[in-house]
Amino acid sequence: MKEVMAIIRLNKMNETKQALSKAGISSFTAMGNVLGRGKGLVDYKILKGAEQGYIEAISQLGDGPRMISKRLLSIIVPDKKVKTTVQTIISTNQTGSPGDGKIFILPVSEAHKVRTAEKGDDVLDNED
Repeated sequence: MKEVMAIIRLNKMNETKQALSKAGISSFTAMGNVLGRGKGLVDYKILKGAEQGYIEAISQLGDGPRMISKRLLSIIVPDKKVKTTVQTIISTNQTGSPGDGKIFILPVSEAHKVRTAEKGDDVLDNED
């Protein structure tokens, strides 16, 4: 079992959810409005908004890099579905621009279903 942890743009959430479902990955957890930043020091949308005179954008300008709102997905899958999960997330979220996101793969040593007390891979939604 693995956890596929993906950080994606907020506006890509619905498209990602639909793509994962279509790929046979029906269960995941999404944590909304997490904040983060990559290597980039400039949020071009904020700069554009400031240039257009939006007070909200102007108030966010400052000396250092800003934290950007993102969505964090946690998807626990059997080992055999890791590749499909990662490829689905990349193909759905890749725009070629900075800020497309990151994906991390972590081992999951154990899982238990509270309702039935099942454990291991049996707790996962396997549609194979």
